[in-house]
Amino acid sequence: MADQIKKPIKITETVLRDAHQSLIATRMTTEQMLPIIDKMDKVGYHSVECWGGATFDASLRFLKEDPWERLRKLKAGFKNTKLQMLFRGQNILGYRHYADDVVEYFVQKSIANGIDIIRIFDCLNDIRNLETAVKAANKEGAHAQVALSYTLGDAYTLDYWKNIAKNIEDMGANSICIKDMAGLLVPFEATRLITALKESTNLPIQLHTHYTSGVASMTYMKAIEAGVDVIDTAMSPFALGTSQPATEVMAETFKGTEYDPGFDQNLLAEIADYFRPIQEDALATGLLNPKVMGVNIKTLLYQVPGGMLSNLVSQLKEQHAEDKYYDVLKEIPRVRKDFGEPPLVTPSSQIVGTQAVLNVVAGERYKMITKESKALLSGEYGQTVKPFNPEVQKKAIGDKKAITCRPADLLEPELDKIEKEMAQWKEQDEDVLSYALFPQVATEFFKYRAAQKNKIDPTAADEKSKAYPV
Repeated sequence: MADQIKKPIKITETVLRDAHQSLIATRMTTEQMLPIIDKMDKVGYHSVECWGGATFDASLRFLKEDPWERLRKLKAGFKNTKLQMLFRGQNILGYRHYADDVVEYFVQKSIANGIDIIRIFDCLNDIRNLETAVKAANKEGAHAQVALSYTLGDAYTLDYWKNIAKNIEDMGANSICIKDMAGLLVPFEATRLITALKESTNLPIQLHTHYTSGVASMTYMKAIEAGVDVIDTAMSPFALGTSQPATEVMAETFKGTEYDPGFDQNLLAEIADYFRPIQEDALATGLLNPKVMGVNIKTLLYQVPGGMLSNLVSQLKEQHAEDKYYDVLKEIPRVRKDFGEPPLVTPSSQIVGTQAVLNVVAGERYKMITKESKALLSGEYGQTVKPFNPEVQKKAIGDKKAITCRPADLLEPELDKIEKEMAQWKEQDEDVLSYALFPQVATEFFKYRAAQKNKIDPTAADEKSKAYPV
């Protein structure tokens, strides 16, 4: 490590995607983003993460915006900065596996509309589910970054991370991101992890974490000392809590050192001043809940992401079983173990969490098994790092033979069928993809768009007020 070449840390800004997804349920509008782009473009960011994740769904569903139009407008404004998106592997931005032709077309259109870097991940770290998207990004000349969902457990040794990093390099990815969605990576473990990865791969390493457990800034500092190449941060009005460490703080921390990113604090202050009223308005309307702005140390105690904890509380409330909260927290690791110890990230976190609630509330483990649990245990999501508990698997799927191949190998091409199905709504090629991912939501949006054009919808004027359900 003493021979490590010191260099300025590169920074990816998340305020236009993950930061508002984490704090205000992805409700920042394109209109709110555009006026500040010119200043953000002068900072010198490695990239700006501004698309993908839940932004696509939220734009169509709640904001009545075309996500493709947002991307084109952002691209027109960011003349010097690379644009980045988050992509759920074979799930694209939806919640099921799509056929390869849909994945390839989505990657192609994302890049054609302005994306430079595609961060691709799979909820099980099954790299077979990443191959199609990585190849498609390479073919289009974009930067394919593979994100590994960071988690803890017997199987997740340094050797596991080193081996999977090597496999990703062999696959043709351009860089690796450690995606710590629950804020589980503590500072000295970051030193060990980054050092190990640097020994096993020549690819640049990026680190993404959340402030949920309170350690993220310290984790970044140790990772940077260990040679990490890029970190993800958010402008201070939308930083901390369940979001990322603050951009200004990290830039100031390394000022005057060999890691100095060279950002202008006055320019950053102007950008923060722009976002502050948006944050204050979100607090005033209840869109930003103060609870997500603090530290939740239970994340480290139970290895459960912050969003999953709040989901558990609401599920237990619905069943008048709030007193079972701690029983459910103890049950989650057991279910996770039965299910092959997957990382807890969308959608595996929801599957494990809901099953744990059912196990506790029913008073008998696996008396009721959700269809998503059955799908996971039958291999429909891919391969877990450890085998499933055979007794639980048999209880869920009986004698049905589990899938062992790449799940998408069983899917027929579906693009032509989708295009025929939605032909009446098509105004641009990209509409086919919006419909492919969210058929009902996209159809509602297409109807709204048509009504706006024809000015025949008397409710159109108050659509924006419906865009912020509390």
